[in-house]
Amino acid sequence: MDLTNNDLYDVATKAPGPVGELPLTAEMLLHSPSGDLFGLSQNAGMGWDPAKVKGREVLILSTLGGLRGEDGKPIALGYHTGHWEVGLLVRQCAEELTRGGAIPFAGFVSDPCDGRTQGTAGMFDSLPYRNDAAVVLRRLIRSLPTRRGVIGVATCDKGLPAMMMALAGMRDLPCAIVPGGVTLPPEHGEDAAKIQSIGARFAHGLMTLKEAAEAGCRACATPGGGCQFFGTAATSQAVAEALGLTVPHAALAPSGQKIWLDVATRTATAILDLEASGVTGREILTDDSIENAMFVHAACGGSTNLLIHIPAIAHAAGLRRPTVHDWMRINRTVPRLVDVLPNGPTDHPTVRLFLAGGVPEVMLHLRRMGMLNVDCLTVNGRTIGENLDEWEESERRFRVRKLLLEKDGVDADDVISPPDRAREKGLTSTVNFPTGNIAPEGSVIKATAIDPSVVDEDGVYRKRGPARVFMTEKAAIAAIKDGTIRAGDVIVLTCRGPLGTGMEETYQLTSALKFLPFGKEVALVTDARFSGISTGACIGHVGPEALAGGPIGKVEDGDTIEIVIDRLNFTASINVVDCPDFASRPLRHDLIPDPNLPDDTRLWAALVTASGGLWGGCVYDTDSILAKLCG
Repeated sequence: MDLTNNDLYDVATKAPGPVGELPLTAEMLLHSPSGDLFGLSQNAGMGWDPAKVKGREVLILSTLGGLRGEDGKPIALGYHTGHWEVGLLVRQCAEELTRGGAIPFAGFVSDPCDGRTQGTAGMFDSLPYRNDAAVVLRRLIRSLPTRRGVIGVATCDKGLPAMMMALAGMRDLPCAIVPGGVTLPPEHGEDAAKIQSIGARFAHGLMTLKEAAEAGCRACATPGGGCQFFGTAATSQAVAEALGLTVPHAALAPSGQKIWLDVATRTATAILDLEASGVTGREILTDDSIENAMFVHAACGGSTNLLIHIPAIAHAAGLRRPTVHDWMRINRTVPRLVDVLPNGPTDHPTVRLFLAGGVPEVMLHLRRMGMLNVDCLTVNGRTIGENLDEWEESERRFRVRKLLLEKDGVDADDVISPPDRAREKGLTSTVNFPTGNIAPEGSVIKATAIDPSVVDEDGVYRKRGPARVFMTEKAAIAAIKDGTIRAGDVIVLTCRGPLGTGMEETYQLTSALKFLPFGKEVALVTDARFSGISTGACIGHVGPEALAGGPIGKVEDGDTIEIVIDRLNFTASINVVDCPDFASRPLRHDLIPDPNLPDDTRLWAALVTASGGLWGGCVYDTDSILAKLCG
């Protein structure tokens, strides 16, 4: 301990306190809760003008992580770029609220990075974190009883779904989302998706150590925003806007730039207008707005993780949870219109999707096709239809689309294509749902991301190959790196569902297969889930999972697996073939949860299993849980 620095001992034991008086009335003293009164003392104690402590209070919640200096340089790092700069959006919202005569409050619930935890036990907390964060966010909202509205600022894979779930539960409050935007791709180098395969490519001699080091350094070209591809983070931003929870043209703005800050300014104005007019979340989040989110998801080619998150948002709002049959219906009828990483064929980064017109442009096409509920209300007080009328003739639309052509030489209609042009480019529906004797309850494949070179001329992907069974992702990636996995194989990864790992993402595997020359000739089948950037013939969400007695837990090395995915007629199957006794075969004897599975996640898995499981959104359904506990 430092005994020589006298400044350390200059300690005050009293202070004069704020100057002025609280604007109390006799009515307040006689009838207000003591908490309301003490809250005013706290406001003055934190430095707010005592004469102005009774304004409309608006809570800004965010997923801020890390600590930036005023110059933007790191004092303490965050987990990821997606929450690194969102404090700037919080500040912009707060300053606009103050200009509008309101009193802003701010709270923070940071979020993890799925990219950082790929291939590690940290992934076992990824999906369960979403539920935990939503619970904490709701508790923070309720813990400020005098709040008149809530703004949620979030960006990435679990923080933004958690924020939407939390706000969805606040049915009697005006609520809005500010998406945290996207990071830019490097001028020269690899994007944040491809860079996650450097280990596998180095192992196969496809890049040098120096190439890997340089590419890895440049991949996140700007310090803020979600990744440059249309994965779970970007899809969640688009879904927030499609739900009506954001102002128009909010999703996927480039982080740190003026047009990004403008989203925060417009949202702060909107929340005050909503509060003044008495419009609450109950009027914005409806069954029709949930369907709009599913329409936009299909048209954009969104992440399969939203098949978990959208039902969870609906459940939080007290609405009907969409089922797998709803997803099938929508993906049969809604064509994909967007050409963006990872779906191709051109693989534009997400900033180009924003400049091409973003969600409003996608919705314009959907409206023309009659595939949009245009009467849904949004947080700017107008309906979807009214917003689209304004967008179609707006200077903003004209200028951002022109900017895309000037900056990158890209025609906006090549990124967000009219239906006829999309068909000509070969864009196919987003997701498909294979069933069969391995997945009797269903599974999911992002069919649009299968390499076109392995799809037959009739639009059908057909594969027969030997099963290569693994119980851990670590063992599977080792087999890919050391050459054990070869063209023609079908990797079967079991015990990685909710009961085994908290339903980990396995992008470490899918990215390796994507960027290895033979990878397109390999299929992957698992009861785990995938990152939104995953591509290829990768089938996840297999149900029931192995540890729940699912037949994926019966598959043995060398079994012949047949996969058929019809990308045009929207049918799909996955079966063990040439094995007449497969149905009666017992489960493998070596099925166990991962030994590193935390107790927190084991409890999460038990609760969501009692609440409808994976296809129910992995939620906590209180009534279902209590019914099972109490009999």
